[in-house]
Amino acid sequence: HERDAGGHVVDALALLHGLLCSLDRVHDVATGIALMLLGTGLAFYLGKPLIQPQAPQIPAIPLGFWSDNTVVRSALQVNALVPIGIALAVFLWWAFARTRAGLLVRMAGDSANATRALGYSVSGIRIAATTAGGAIAGLGGASLTLFYPGSWNEGISSGQGLIAVALVIFARWSPLRCVGAALLFGGAGAIGPALQSVGVGWGYHLFNTVPYVLTLVILVLTCKPGSVAIGSPGELSSTR
Repeated sequence: HERDAGGHVVDALALLHGLLCSLDRVHDVATGIALMLLGTGLAFYLGKPLIQPQAPQIPAIPLGFWSDNTVVRSALQVNALVPIGIALAVFLWWAFARTRAGLLVRMAGDSANATRALGYSVSGIRIAATTAGGAIAGLGGASLTLFYPGSWNEGISSGQGLIAVALVIFARWSPLRCVGAALLFGGAGAIGPALQSVGVGWGYHLFNTVPYVLTLVILVLTCKPGSVAIGSPGELSSTR
């Protein structure tokens, strides 16, 4: 139920985002930031009653079953949504390149005129795609509380949504490259907790900043003149 609620709430915000972006002279990035702030406020207001109760946790896949070491087994407990997410990325990569629906989504993002020429609704396709993407993002956000620690806390995402935006830009809007980038950012974020788990307490909070520093470094190194637009939708506000 908690996973469904997370998907439905973000689905509604994504639908609102798609509807707003379909209006003339509305900047999609600015609208996304505004809705993110709205969602943060709503989460705090509506989530306060849910701070204490423990929610049913997502089962973990025990990849360390082969080891007798409890530390190794604990470290290799993988969220069940991880393989599902990887499979979904592969499917979307294939669908965007090989299916009629996927090509229509890409065309609606690259050229509104070409989409209209074929008799399709540009706004309809964009709103549907944005809503579907929001539902998937909602499931990812819900997994933060349903896998670890099992309860909701204010600011539990710690800005990881913004890192996800940078991840998409870094991956040039490719689902497969997003998987690699997510593993890179996730590994960077795991350095601090991993050191703490083996008894290294010095610099714990410093190591927790690694994903955010890595985000800035990668964006600076990759955002050369004209390179940001490579792979991005042709009619994205930031590329106009």
